[in-house]
Amino acid sequence: MNERIAVLGSGRMGEGIALSYMLAGHEVVMIDFKRRDVDERDSYYVAIRERLREELRYLEERAVVPEGAGEAILVRLSLVEHEAEDGSDDGNWSDIALAFEALPEVKGVKRDGFAWASRHFADDLVIASTTSTFLVTELAGMVSHPGRFMNAHWLNPAHLMPLVEVSKGLNTTQEAIDTLFESLGAIGKVPVLCGASPGYIVPRLQVLIMNEAARMVEEGVASADDIDTAIRIGFGLRYSVLGVLEFIDWGGGDTLYYASNYLVDALDERFRAPEVIHTNMREERRGFRDGRGFFDYTGVDLMARRRHRSDEFLERLRLSDLLPIVAISDD
Repeated sequence: MNERIAVLGSGRMGEGIALSYMLAGHEVVMIDFKRRDVDERDSYYVAIRERLREELRYLEERAVVPEGAGEAILVRLSLVEHEAEDGSDDGNWSDIALAFEALPEVKGVKRDGFAWASRHFADDLVIASTTSTFLVTELAGMVSHPGRFMNAHWLNPAHLMPLVEVSKGLNTTQEAIDTLFESLGAIGKVPVLCGASPGYIVPRLQVLIMNEAARMVEEGVASADDIDTAIRIGFGLRYSVLGVLEFIDWGGGDTLYYASNYLVDALDERFRAPEVIHTNMREERRGFRDGRGFFDYTGVDLMARRRHRSDEFLERLRLSDLLPIVAISDD
């Protein structure tokens, strides 16, 4: 494919996105929006390249990248200023296939960046903001032709984490979403789609988990070390195979319903189940046993599905060296 990708902003998130596309064979132009004198600019660009070079060396050592390929990958990156010293354009933008905005989380800075992008890129070029702060509805109006705009929240480290959370605006076209999804999928990313809700998916869940873990330390429920061990060995392994909603269906929504009621009485209201859990109980949508829950299992071989998930879980245990210890008697 070898399309040319633009990254607006030359910070760490921009570096990770650039590296993701460079690894997959694309040329990337990283556009610096901060005015710098010549010496500062040159030293800053050298530092960016050196950080990427160091990461590529690490990936070579771990056999993710073929030995000796790092330099060939690094030459796929171009670093330019958004304007030359005389105010002219410092680049050719006609062949840009997709643009990601990764500027500082300051609304005025983003507004200026989107205004620049609207002047220089084709009207139908898909532009995605990597913001973790602003709703897509807050930013869409800063871009000409907002139907081609959406948020694309990358998780750190961007070049290694597969997930990208895409948040569509009120006017985002399906064609633009398809273009972004196809591009992300082609470089090995796994995009998911959500609406214009604060916190996307992962950060919203993550904040609840992190706060509850901190609260347990505060209350003396367990040590920080034991809580983190429980998360890694219990929570993390389990949810690397079963998503949270499928896990509810697997164990039964009634289990969550009664556990929530117990914790509300024992602790406080933050554990109260949402209305959808009550509705599912009333409508007998409790998961596997009812053939429906958050997912519809009509026509699904549930025994085969359980076996498949168990196979995946065993593989996680094998990779983590956590398989059960088995002793065979000599008798």
